[in-house]
Order: sequence, then structure tokens, then C-alpha cells
Amino acid sequence: MSKGVAGRIKINTFNDLVGGNAEEVTEVKLSELHEFKDHPFKVLDDEKMAQTVESIKMHGVLVPGIVRPRPEGGFEIISGHRRKRACELAGLISMPVLIKQYDNDESVIAMVDSNLQRDELLPSEKAFAYKMKFDAMSHQGKQTDEVTSTQVGWKLETASVIGQPQGDSKNQVRRYIRLTELLPKLLDMVDCKMLKINPAVEISYLKKKEQEILMEVMEEDEAVPTLVQAQQLKRLSQEKAYTRESVHAILITDKVRERQFTIRREVIRQYFEPETSDEEIETVICSLLENWKERASVKLK
Repeated sequence: MSKGVAGRIKINTFNDLVGGNAEEVTEVKLSELHEFKDHPFKVLDDEKMAQTVESIKMHGVLVPGIVRPRPEGGFEIISGHRRKRACELAGLISMPVLIKQYDNDESVIAMVDSNLQRDELLPSEKAFAYKMKFDAMSHQGKQTDEVTSTQVGWKLETASVIGQPQGDSKNQVRRYIRLTELLPKLLDMVDCKMLKINPAVEISYLKKKEQEILMEVMEEDEAVPTLVQAQQLKRLSQEKAYTRESVHAILITDKVRERQFTIRREVIRQYFEPETSDEEIETVICSLLENWKERASVKLK
């Protein structure tokens, strides 16, 4: 396994390993290890990465990565993207890996499963991971169907199987997959918890141009759609009545409601004589608020 001094172990290249025993743990140059195509999981130089770097400096890479040979040379990382980055930061030139002869579908499924075990996953990471695994499993199902004629049953089971490790139901898996239809900026809002998942799912049914209009109106109105509003936007799109004006009318509704502030009549009336009119009460309250505002501004100066 990889230690702080890489020279103690023979470092293999792709050419050294062609035709060799693919089941052995082998030390491979970091330059020979390439990111998985469309890898949906983020590799961040955060606090956890710093902890991994320190662990590798002290103990080496305790768990080998998993890779497969690339037709163009080198290896595609299936599991171990964070470990590779940590090795780079630790100043190593290689890391131990287990070489697998996976096909494309097997690689996707193994890559997703190995990363879904992480404690904290962003909605965007789960969305694209679930989609990639769903597509891979569905493709395997089609191949099975050529022999067994079970394609329909397989598709019905696929979403249920995918979400099991994370405790997500098949409907939740489908909701996550819908998020992949969002524009990147909207999906970033979901990751940042500025936009909730359920409204985001409804918004995902909007055309890309409609999502662009929504983003512009959201910025203008400083508003984020609720679930009910997102469902209204989806309905507008389905009825071909989606315009900038109609989007604005929907988003502004809650903002207008938020500006309304109600004090119960009996709370106000206790401070006035019974014969005082509503107009007089309003005048007194406004006068008191003006005086309060002036005193507050004087304190701030």
C-alpha cells in the first residue's frame, strides 16, 4: 500500500499492467489515473479533505481505489477520486488500486454505489448519480429482455433498487432524477437550500427558456417559488400561457401577502375611548409610529 516514501514500492504504469493479474492491489502513478466520465460527485479541498491528507501522510492509503483500463491508455477511476486528490496534496506520486475489467454499465453502477455511502451528499450529486445508475441498470435490463422478456418488470423495479442504500423510495428517486432537468443555476439553489426540492421538481418540467425567464423574474422580484407557485408555473407551461407577466403575477402574490400586517381590533381598541372612530385611531397610531421612527433615527446618528 502507498506510504509516505513511494520509492519503497514498484510504481507500475499502464503498459506494465496490460495482461497482468487485474485482481491484485497495484501501485499506479497518479498521472495514469483519470476521472470517471461525467463523475457526479464533487471533490472539494475542504476540512474533510485536509483530514484525509493528514491520514495519508501518517498511514498511507489504507483502502485501495478501484479502476479500470482505458482504451486510450491509463486508468479510469471508479472509486477513489478523493483519495487521488488527497495523495496529490500529500505530495505522493502514486496510490494503490485494484484493477477491474468492468464494462460501461458495471463501472457506472460500481462508481455510484461506492460514493452513495458518503455521509453528506448534495441533492445535485444524488440527482445525477441516480440518473446514471438508472440508465445503466435500464440498459442491463434491455439486454436481459432479449432473453427473458422482462423489460417492463425490470423498469418498474429499477427505481426501487437504486434508492435502497440511501433509504429513498422509488418516487423519491424519480424526484431526484427530475432535478437533472434544471438549469445549473437553479440546481445550485437547491444545493444551497435556497430552493426546496419539491418546488424544484415541479420547475424541472418547464422548458429551458421558461426556466431562464423564471430566474430573471425571481431576481427582479427577490422571490423564490413555493410548491404551490411552482405547480402554478408548471400549469401555465402546460396550457401554453407562460409569459414573463404571468410568472411575475404568481411570484408577487406571496410578497404582497407578506407586506400585510394585521393587529386584532380588540388589541387596539383597549387604548381608546369607545366613541373614537377608526379614522382617529389610525391617525394616532401613524403619529406615534412617526415619532418612534424619528427617535430611532436620532439614536443611530
